[in-house]
Amino acid sequence: MPELELTSDSFEHGDPIPERHTCSGEGTSPPLAWSSVPEGTRTLALVVHDADAPSGDFVHWLAWNIDPADGGIEEDKPAPVEGTAGFGRPGYAGPCPPPGHGPHRYYFRLYALDAELDLGAFAAREQLEDAIEGHVLAEAELMGTFER
Repeated sequence: MPELELTSDSFEHGDPIPERHTCSGEGTSPPLAWSSVPEGTRTLALVVHDADAPSGDFVHWLAWNIDPADGGIEEDKPAPVEGTAGFGRPGYAGPCPPPGHGPHRYYFRLYALDAELDLGAFAAREQLEDAIEGHVLAEAELMGTFER
């Protein structure tokens, strides 16, 4: 069976994220699509973060209890349940590295889970990571870059 795969019509793995999905543009979330969801998957979770942020790892989007049968999330659409990103609010927050800091890597990590999460909206990354522990059947990664 093929491994869980995460793709976007906006950018390929390792390529620059289009400006419209960043703080330099409209800040809309990119469209995401998944395939090869493993048998037994009840829900999906998503973590988007900047591994190169000056303050350390910075969260740009947390989402969970996503229906795997949906096949993806459309551009600029919220996920069913969203956590608090690094800017202190729920939902997608586009890449926004400091000007002149060079390219940053933004990781979109999708987790196939064998259970729905009993986790309230606005939860933080640590809470999400604790909740998925022991429930991950597979994970996929899509990485894009952006610099200002």
